[in-house]
Amino acid sequence: MTILRPPDRRITAALDRALELGETGISVAAYHRGELIVNAVAGVGDVDKGTPADERTLFPVFSVTKGVTATAVHLQAERGLVDLQAPVARYWPEFAVNGKESVTVEQALSHRAGIPQMPEGVTPEFLADWEWMTERVAGFTPIYEPGTANAYHVLVWGWIVGEVVRRTDPARRPFDVFVREEITGPLGADDFHLGVTDADLPRVATLYGGNEFSIVDEHNVSPKAVFPGSDAHNLRTMQQAVDPGAGAVSTADSVARIFAMLAEGGALNGVRLLSPERVATFTRPREGAYDADKVLTIPVWFGANGFWLGGEAGASDPLVGDHREVIYSPGAGGSLAWADLRDRLAVAICHNNMDSPAVVDPERTFAPVVRAIREIVAEREESTR
Repeated sequence: MTILRPPDRRITAALDRALELGETGISVAAYHRGELIVNAVAGVGDVDKGTPADERTLFPVFSVTKGVTATAVHLQAERGLVDLQAPVARYWPEFAVNGKESVTVEQALSHRAGIPQMPEGVTPEFLADWEWMTERVAGFTPIYEPGTANAYHVLVWGWIVGEVVRRTDPARRPFDVFVREEITGPLGADDFHLGVTDADLPRVATLYGGNEFSIVDEHNVSPKAVFPGSDAHNLRTMQQAVDPGAGAVSTADSVARIFAMLAEGGALNGVRLLSPERVATFTRPREGAYDADKVLTIPVWFGANGFWLGGEAGASDPLVGDHREVIYSPGAGGSLAWADLRDRLAVAICHNNMDSPAVVDPERTFAPVVRAIREIVAEREESTR
């Protein structure tokens, strides 16, 4: 086990318990009031090789990626380059065909664009080809009338939103370069990767399981060739693809650092990316928030601005908190990151056993870790009174 900061017995015990409950390798980082208070890793990154997980191990985090991509759009909005109420087609003219002319950026962010499908014939190689993906997405015909239905865009979301960022970037940088230069670089989140380099590939944890989850997939929403599970995402092509909706590979610390910026109202360590006023809008529910999702079979409480929201009993993940000022991004197989805007807490938990979310008895595998973090935070809060 690697305990990076601090050597707290509660974190040590919690990670041991997570491994007992079924985790293989697990990494956790937490920031409170802008300060890193927990950074710890336990278990193994590769079972067959016996490679221990350590502070340099990179974990695929799947849809946790969406929180960072949403942040990129809001950065453009902050600069006056994107109007969230404007049609996507204002920035991406080729998108304005087959009934998508009126789809707004906010509808895309909130999974109400009506095009949750992936292109027919997609493979890992085609997914890694940005132009191939965006050309086909531009030509889609909506399955649901835009703005009328909640339909989680499991994979395609990233290219819709990511292309808006790329088209509104005066430098027209590739999306991964934009994120590195405008978000992760300034924040020091250097181990958040949208496309892992050859040199860093040996650091990527091997994934296990996660090749099935319960969705309604009548429309090629999550095709087998690129399904967000271990079969596809242990492939080098997928690890090196720029997939803005489900493809980031990262340490827990780098993810938590980005969410800490959000928890601090848009700034961290003297680097401001977003205004407090904009971050406060992230807790606003989407239109039709109580309508059932057409794709996900679980209750969904989602925001208008690209984040899942806390505080909705029976729908929000209870691990992230029990009040309305929490935004979070869960990933396939259980990876999780959240920002508590009220309590100024950001947490990221990454792992490589994608079947561990099935463990609920006697408790979820992440539960001891979250409990330990909250104990540490409570002590810090008490000490400042």
